[in-house]
Amino acid sequence: MQLNHAQRELTVKIVYYGPGLSGKTTNLQMVHQRTSPDVRGRLLTVETHDDRTLFFDLLPVFFSTSSGFKVKVKLFTVPGQVIHNATRRIVLQGADAVAFIADSRRTAGPENNAYWKNLYENMRENGLDPAQVPLVIQFNKRDLPDTKSDAEIEETKKKGREPVIGAVAVRGIGVLETLHAVLQVAYRSLEARANLNKNIGLSEREFLTQIFANIDTTGTELEAAYPAKKVAK
Repeated sequence: MQLNHAQRELTVKIVYYGPGLSGKTTNLQMVHQRTSPDVRGRLLTVETHDDRTLFFDLLPVFFSTSSGFKVKVKLFTVPGQVIHNATRRIVLQGADAVAFIADSRRTAGPENNAYWKNLYENMRENGLDPAQVPLVIQFNKRDLPDTKSDAEIEETKKKGREPVIGAVAVRGIGVLETLHAVLQVAYRSLEARANLNKNIGLSEREFLTQIFANIDTTGTELEAAYPAKKVAK
């Protein structure tokens, strides 16, 4: 978090982490498509020749609070390829919350576990306490063969403290729910650390509403709480 009282600006950093081809970039692309141009920046993607993220993706979402603070939420992805661990570590610096994007196929289990361990290692390398950084887990690719059953996903939920969400990111399923969950845990962590509600007049409800009121939530679990807004393409 970067809080600049002089310029009345708050910057929140969210990092999407996980194995290569798990769907991190797809998540950001779907968020970009559904977010109003009025509150989103350009989706910056640096890719290799085989269309896999080389350095990172960056999608800024911004709004002004009722108390006059400018809030910018920066959504980053990390490169999934093993050889780019140094870049993953750099992108992870200063993260306020992490969305771990896992491939829910059973055959992907070892790779998911390896990257989960890698996430914790890189947090420690950056001086972050893994016990203090809010996490959300997305099990993506739920439409493919050999995926974990709903019961198995429920078991994973019971084992940890992190919210767990199923997704088919290429169809937009679970994408906004994951974004909402990771923003919610990020806000609650920042509130505990910096008392945002008291110090800059930003409540959790306003933080989430200012973002999701400008996102097309049609067909998602968020539609009732944040009535759908059609987004100009």
